[in-house]
Amino acid sequence: MLYSLRMLLLGLHFLLVGGIGLVIGLCRPFNPDNSRLFARLYSVPATWLMRIRLKAEVGPLFDHPPGCVIVANHQSNFDLFVIGQVVPKRTVAIGKKSLGWIPLFGQLFWLGGNVLVDRKNPYQARKALQKTTHVLHNDTSIWIFPEGTRNPDEHLLAFKKGAFHMAIEAGVPIVPVCVSRYARRLSLNSWRRRTVIVRSLPPIATAGLSQRDIPALIEQCRSQMQQCIDRMEAELASH
Repeated sequence: MLYSLRMLLLGLHFLLVGGIGLVIGLCRPFNPDNSRLFARLYSVPATWLMRIRLKAEVGPLFDHPPGCVIVANHQSNFDLFVIGQVVPKRTVAIGKKSLGWIPLFGQLFWLGGNVLVDRKNPYQARKALQKTTHVLHNDTSIWIFPEGTRNPDEHLLAFKKGAFHMAIEAGVPIVPVCVSRYARRLSLNSWRRRTVIVRSLPPIATAGLSQRDIPALIEQCRSQMQQCIDRMEAELASH
C-alpha cells in the first residue's frame, strides 16, 4: 500500500515539475543554469517523499569554478531525485538521444542545454562530443556517468572513455562525485528513513595530458571513486 502511494505521488510530482519546468525552459531556453534548477525541483520534494536523508559533502565540487567534467556513479532511475540537490551552477549533462522522447522530461532535458548523443550513429556521436568541447570552453561543466549504464552492485563497472577524451581535449579538470550504494537498500514500502552520502573528490588535472594518458587517467579516477564509495559504505554500516 505504501509503495503504491509513494509511486503515485512520485509520478504526480514528476509530471508537476515537468509542467513547471517547461514554462521556465520556454522563457529562458538553453540557459546553462536550467539543469541545476530543474534537478533541484525534482530532487528536494522527492527525497522527502522517499524518506531519504541526504548527507552532501561536496565542497570540492562547489568550490571549483564552472568548466570541468564531473563524473559520478550511476545506480538507478532514482539518481535524479537523489543527486539533484548537488548539481552545481552552469552544469549540463550528456544523455542518450532516447531521453529526448520521454514526455515533459525529454523536453526539459533539451531546453536545459543538455547534450543528447545518438550512440548508434558514430558521426552524430562525434559531432555531439565536439559540441561538448565548446560547452566546456564556455565556463560550463558537463556531468557524465562514465559507467554508461545503471549499476547497483558493489563494484564500479569499467569506465567508458568519452568523459576523459572531453576533459583532455578541452584541458579541464575532472571532478569525481561518489554516491553511497543506496539502490539495493531503498525500500519504498517502508517508513524507515535512510541516509545517502554524496561526496565529491578533489579535481584531477588533465593539463598537459594526451590521448595516450587516458587509460591511466581512467584507472586513477575509477580507483579513487571505488575507494571513496567503500569508505562511505563502511561509515554507514558503523552507525
